[in-house]
Amino acid sequence: MKGLALKSISGARVISFVAVMGALGNVLSAISIIIAPISEQVAFDFSHVATFIAAIYGGPVVGALTGFIGGFAPAILFGYVTGQLGIFGFTIPFGKALTGFAAGLLGLVFKPFKRSYRSPSVILSVLLGYAPEALYTVYVFQALIPFFVPAMAFLALYLTPILIKGWFEMIILAFFMAALCGNQGFTSFVRKFFPKQ
Repeated sequence: MKGLALKSISGARVISFVAVMGALGNVLSAISIIIAPISEQVAFDFSHVATFIAAIYGGPVVGALTGFIGGFAPAILFGYVTGQLGIFGFTIPFGKALTGFAAGLLGLVFKPFKRSYRSPSVILSVLLGYAPEALYTVYVFQALIPFFVPAMAFLALYLTPILIKGWFEMIILAFFMAALCGNQGFTSFVRKFFPKQ
């Protein structure tokens, strides 16, 4: 009975962690999109702060769920409010989930918290973790949108600026996450949600 109680407590902790991180991702996304637009079609989006925290500390499933939930705000803002992507706004949460899943897997491979120097493995987890979303973005703009909505094929013109902006964000986030994961107080706090680590 005690073991079941502990499992349910840890499960509840993980669920609450994902909910809070997903909400944080949406808030960060909305703020950065509204405050720091690059153009009408391209804007900074720092929702992946929450995704990477979840992925590196919680693993691929927690990272994917957080990324997916954190993609709701940009999906709404780009897909429906501005109408730039229309129905394809729903592809955004799936791309963000890919990043969370990949970064979480890489975190398991690189094991940053078992190393004396965490920064290189955290930086690699962030940068390589974004690669599947970048490829997915190319697929959405080059294949899905032109095939299903030929009238919106012109959106492919924004693909290069979107990818450049995305990789620039990842470089910033990689070093930010390296600093965050190196902070003992923050690490101790977050790891309480994942008692098995």
